This record gives sequence, structure tokens and C-alpha cells, in this order.
Amino acid sequence: MIGTKIEVETSRSSEHYTMPAIALHWVIALLIIGMLLLGYYMVGLPKGTPDRAVYFNLHKSFGVLAAVLILARLYWRLTHPVSRISAGTPRWSEKAAWLNHRLLYLCMVLQPAAGYLSSSFNKYGVKFFGLALPRWGWEDAYLRDLFKSFHNLIAILLITLIAVHVAAAFKHLFVDKDGVFQRMIPGGSKYEKH
Repeated sequence: MIGTKIEVETSRSSEHYTMPAIALHWVIALLIIGMLLLGYYMVGLPKGTPDRAVYFNLHKSFGVLAAVLILARLYWRLTHPVSRISAGTPRWSEKAAWLNHRLLYLCMVLQPAAGYLSSSFNKYGVKFFGLALPRWGWEDAYLRDLFKSFHNLIAILLITLIAVHVAAAFKHLFVDKDGVFQRMIPGGSKYEKH
């Protein structure tokens, strides 16, 4: 019975992702892009700038929200497998997509964890829209800066992986015209090439 459920989900997903997967994909994408933009803006603000703390707290709050949604997306992805991209896709392209997706998931998990740890080792901690969350550390400038460095490096890798992901998606949409892009938009299966 379990094998049958997985087979049905897999065959259905070869045409289109499920609505929960699509919703999580786009909400997380918007959150990540928004947090990357906000992150790069706020670190450029000099200390003492009015509302600087507001931006940092907003970034942390949306980071916690993104972490929860990313874990939900990861759970959904593991319990709802997807099939091959399309029959005409070269094997190297499938392997590249597989690797890019795995690295994206890894970065999406490590990024908020590194940010949370960095904040856990400073006096401010993390507040989720004003609600103080447990600290995983103590005040320690070295560890704060270490995890902050990881957070910044992962951001650069994440931007690179997102750029590759978006470029590949547009290639499927405009060059290959194989319906792969439409799998991740609501009602997209009706636009697929048959």
C-alpha cells in the first residue's frame, strides 16, 4: 500500500508538482530573496543608525519563519518524490539539476542555523516578531563572528546556486520548451508541451 502511494505520487509529479510543494517553493523563494536583499542593506548601515535594530530583528524574524518553512518543504520533498525532469533531458543536465537542488537545500538549512547561532552568541539573541526565542549559546564575540562568517559565506553560495537554478528554469521555459518550468507554477501542467 505504501509503495502504491509513492508510485502514484511520483507519476503524478512527473507532470506537475503538488500545490503544497508549489506554494512552499514560491513563498520560500520570496523570503530568501527578500532576506538576502535586506541582509546586504542592513549590514551596510553604520551603527547608531535609526531603525538599524528594527532591520536586524525583521531579518531574524523572517529567517526563523523561513527555517520552519524550509524544514516543512524538505519534509514534503522527502515524502513526495518527483520523477525525472523529462525524457529528452541529457543525463549530465539531470545530474547537474540534482546536485544544484541538493546544495540549495543544504544551504537553506545551514543559512538560518548559522544566523541563529551567530545571534545566540551575542547579547541580543533572536526575537521572532518581538517574542524572545531560546539562545543556543552565551555571549562570545569569537563564536558570534565565526558563525556570522559562515552565514555570510553561505549567502554568497546561495546567491550563486539561485542564479544557476533560475537560469536553468528559464532555459527550460524559453529554449527547451519542455514543460519543466510549468511544473512549478499553479495550473502549469496545462501549458506543457504534449
